[in-house]
Parts: sequence; structure tokens; C-alpha cells
Amino acid sequence: MKLILNIMFVTAFLFSQATLAGKVEVEHYAVSEDTQLPFSEAVRVGHILYLSGQIGIDPATSKLAEGGIAAETRQTLENIKASLEKHGSSMAEVVKCTVYLADINEWAAMNKVYVTYFPGNPPARSALGTSGLALGSRTEIECMATVQ
Repeated sequence: MKLILNIMFVTAFLFSQATLAGKVEVEHYAVSEDTQLPFSEAVRVGHILYLSGQIGIDPATSKLAEGGIAAETRQTLENIKASLEKHGSSMAEVVKCTVYLADINEWAAMNKVYVTYFPGNPPARSALGTSGLALGSRTEIECMATVQ
């Protein structure tokens, strides 16, 4: 928890300093040009890319990946990877993730897949159980990453 608070403080401090200096650039990236949703897929603030939460929707079928928490986690992380690359970043540049689970008892199964996407120097992470997620998904993951 202390690490998360420190990250939040440093991010807020740097953002405020950049704003005061008039050098911060903010870019909002829509989910898609033809879809009107009440959020951005990603927002870039300076050299930090903030991704909206992703769920395990297979882009080819527009349905949740079948096979439970492991399959949904894999698809969620593939969606995150694609979004990062689309906006000039990568999984290696992820500095923080928040993982939401419909059932906290599925943490170990989710984590088994999650660690394969961050084989070295994993990002800071929080994980928590919820009372429900969008479209009945088992997990939702949001990330922050550096970008040049």
C-alpha cells in the first residue's frame, strides 16, 4: 500500500510540476473512431500512458474468451499488449497494473497467466475482488506504462 501511495504521490507531483511549467501534453485516444463510448482507450500525459481497464473480449468474435479465468486473463493481457503497442509502448514498459477479479479465489489461476506476460522486472500491482465486472467478465486489468 505504501508503494502505491508513493507512486501516486510522485505521479501527481510530476504532473503538477509539468503543468506549472506549461510543458505537459495530454492526448486522448478513442476506443475506435466508429464507437462512441464514455471513456478513452488510453490517455497519454507526457511520457506516461494510462490505459482504461481491459477485459478478455476476443476482438475477432466480440465475445469473452471461453475457458474461465485463465483464458480471460490471457485475452485481457493480449488486449493490453495490443493497446500498448498501438500507442507506442510495450509490456516491458508497464510500471503499474490494477487487477480486478469477480472472485478473489481465482487469484492464483489469474496470476499463473499474468506472470508469463511480465517475465522480468514485473510492474507494481494491486489485485482486488469485486462484486461484478462489465459484461460478466472474470477479470479486468488496467495498466500505466512509459512511452517515448
